Amino acid sequence: MEISTLTALLNHVAGTFPSRRAISVSGNFDLTHARLNQLVQNAAAQLVAAGVKPGDVVALTFPNTVEFVIMFLAVIRARATAAPLNAAYTFDEFEFYLSDSESKLLLTSKEGNEQAQAAAAKLNIRHLSAALPAGDSEIVLSPTQSGADNDSLSKLTNEPADVALFLHTSGTTSRPKGVPLTQQNLYSSVQNIKSVYRLTESDSTVIVLPLFHVHGLLAGLLSSLGAGAAVALPAAGRFSASTFWPDMNKHNATWYTAVPTIHQIVLDRHLSKPEPVYPKLRFIRSCSASLAPAIMARLEEAFGAPVLEAYAMTEATHLMASNPLPQFGPHKPGSVGKPVGQEMAILDQNGVVQGPNANGEVCIRGPNVTKGYKNNSEANKSAFLFGWFHTGDLGYFDSDGYLHLVGRIKELINRGGEKISPIEVDAVLLSHPEIAEAVSFGVPDDKYGEEINCAVIPRDGSNLDEEEVTRFCKKNLAAFKVPKKVFLTDSLPKTASGKIQRRIVSEHFLAQISTAKVPKFGA
Repeated sequence: MEISTLTALLNHVAGTFPSRRAISVSGNFDLTHARLNQLVQNAAAQLVAAGVKPGDVVALTFPNTVEFVIMFLAVIRARATAAPLNAAYTFDEFEFYLSDSESKLLLTSKEGNEQAQAAAAKLNIRHLSAALPAGDSEIVLSPTQSGADNDSLSKLTNEPADVALFLHTSGTTSRPKGVPLTQQNLYSSVQNIKSVYRLTESDSTVIVLPLFHVHGLLAGLLSSLGAGAAVALPAAGRFSASTFWPDMNKHNATWYTAVPTIHQIVLDRHLSKPEPVYPKLRFIRSCSASLAPAIMARLEEAFGAPVLEAYAMTEATHLMASNPLPQFGPHKPGSVGKPVGQEMAILDQNGVVQGPNANGEVCIRGPNVTKGYKNNSEANKSAFLFGWFHTGDLGYFDSDGYLHLVGRIKELINRGGEKISPIEVDAVLLSHPEIAEAVSFGVPDDKYGEEINCAVIPRDGSNLDEEEVTRFCKKNLAAFKVPKKVFLTDSLPKTASGKIQRRIVSEHFLAQISTAKVPKFGA
């Protein structure tokens, strides 16, 4: 039987690798693939008994726990749509996301979530909590349900076109857009990730990214489970620098995936408090934001593994391009690698495909790409032009077919007609030995229309000042690309997944200058 849904793939894995470890709850218990599958089936039957119908949207807000994994997969098995939400949202944010997704049920951990429950109550959405008391018990839903409806569940067949996952884009320029992703989208993406990194049942990783975000969910969790491999969930339910390497060692990890911010934290920890021993990693993966070549070099030197930068977005069910493993070709610093499992082209404004080394918009099509945003015809009109999905990213292919990103089209800085790529300026800043983190961004300017500024976090114990940053930039950048103002800071505003959004950084630092007019971005 041909497999074309994530649910069928996970069923197949449970039959093929029944006794292999699937999930470790750090310091607590392990679940095999067969046991996980059993728990998911039972939880799905309980959801059906609780009145969840095919097509219903079920919101989930949990830390990175085993209960989240089981309930997420159970919702999908019941042919409903899982909508994971950040547990740190405010009441207003929960109200927006629950309403926009048209959720019928809210699932939380046993401890609950006050803001989410209050928003659900206001919208008349039912709430259930889920707990797995021990590795050999079943999921307990509260208020207690009338048991599991196994007969009804067995009649439900998962279809490739079922909308299984509903996420929102991070909304860099406007309000977040709803992205429905089908079983086929999920299955295709998992196969793409497995194929490029050669994930097998021998692999093991520790989840460091939030599972309400597509990077951690697809690249970390689902691709591992779909390969018969193992994942460990941190005991605290979230990333912790102090337990990361002990967890990696304990679970014989062969790789991990993270955003550049977390790579920086891991590096800084290594420099200040090195571990006595590190696991032998096949590779380290970086995605969701640009990784400066200097950081890549430091990571490879520190941990003795190739660092493979990748390129992804929610609308593509995560992965679009990646650098290959060393045995399949070079991994190039500053490049996000080659397309994986989909067509990709660089188009000009008229939809004409561009040749090597010519800039244009990165566009994709393939079975992993969403069919369109929910209830947003305007966004769909501009996103699906010329038969391609338009990513909003500017980039080019080099002569070897590797993709290089120049920046978000809307984030390019236009200084008096000169276009500046903030990614390029970031890379130069991060190559300074005393700079820990850096981000450049555009600000309004009376003379040039836009000017470039930057915010910099110096390394611990450094005496770095603005003059030194400017001097270093003048030495390594064309004059028009040198930041006009340098903000020295000890923190940068980030999204929940660790991404830096230039618009928010710009507003944050401009607001500190009382005379500056904070620009209004987006609708």
